[in-house]
Amino acid sequence: MKILIIQDRLRSGGTERQSVLLANAFTAAGHETTLLTFRPGGALADTVTTNVSRRVLQPFDTGLDWFAPRLYRTIAATIPDIILCMGRMANCYAGGLQERFPTVTVIATMRTGKRLPRLFRRSLGIVRAVIANSHDAKTTLATEYAVPTERISVIHNSLVFFATQPDGTRETVRHEIGTTATTIVMLCVAMFRPEKNQRELIEIAAGFPDTFDWNLWLVGDGPARAACEALTAQKNLANRVKFLGWRADPAPLYTAADIAVHASSSEALSNFLIEAQAQGLPAVAYEAQGITECFVPGQTGFAIKRNEPDAFRAKIMQLGHAKTSERAVISKQARDFATSSFDHDRQVEKYLALFKKLTGKQ
Repeated sequence: MKILIIQDRLRSGGTERQSVLLANAFTAAGHETTLLTFRPGGALADTVTTNVSRRVLQPFDTGLDWFAPRLYRTIAATIPDIILCMGRMANCYAGGLQERFPTVTVIATMRTGKRLPRLFRRSLGIVRAVIANSHDAKTTLATEYAVPTERISVIHNSLVFFATQPDGTRETVRHEIGTTATTIVMLCVAMFRPEKNQRELIEIAAGFPDTFDWNLWLVGDGPARAACEALTAQKNLANRVKFLGWRADPAPLYTAADIAVHASSSEALSNFLIEAQAQGLPAVAYEAQGITECFVPGQTGFAIKRNEPDAFRAKIMQLGHAKTSERAVISKQARDFATSSFDHDRQVEKYLALFKKLTGKQ
């Protein structure tokens, strides 16, 4: 099959990582795959394998995620069998692409908890199929956007970072960051956007009693980072809240941490939480779309009702004070659940099986 994946830019977000992962995997499976972006560059640009065909529409980076010059002309030159639209801007174009190229199978994707733009909503009624990355997202598509359920397929995100780390990684990473061996480390890996709500994690952590030895590691960059750093300084928590920036491979940080924490208000499925589970970290997260599909509720992870910081804080302290043997059981359960439920090969097979069903091609 000839497969075209469209993404606005290869920034460091979860959807972008999935776009690169799928492009690399489809190519490795023997399919002619092109990854087309509107903007050049991006933090993940170098992670695309050389066997994947790369196309960029903007001759220089205009800073505009929606600007896609020569999009129709570029697609007309190749006419793929499948066009997979990833991200909000790509999905806004999906309906127009299906109308312009009626013989091509255009697939939209639902990978967000945000309200969808008008053009995105229009596309949902025109494309051949929609892929949701959680059952909650499928329900949202059906109930809020009136997409027939038979046109929606659920394919969860694939694990990106799950390789076992060398012995001594935990100690080495903690030493580099300046965290002691006995400190309970909470970890959040996410872009600093308002909806990711790292600010709430800082507020929650600020309420721990003095007897609780903790660190909060915040990994990522983005427009909301400066405000979070200012809040940390205001609360005199600079020695406890660590801003570690964007990491191309955060896997060593998972190995060095104790608990995954997430306060996001807008999700479809959290890449961070499934990666944390694969590394054996129990999760404490505020309820949001798709969150409870990232772990086994009450066993490997705990969903807290929104705006209940005391309950969030209490669960972290419960996990922090758990016996070593209890932590080992939770870690094994988390790792087994994530590696089986979000296995890379299985998810890629589901995509290819759907493509085959929709096109009749191998």
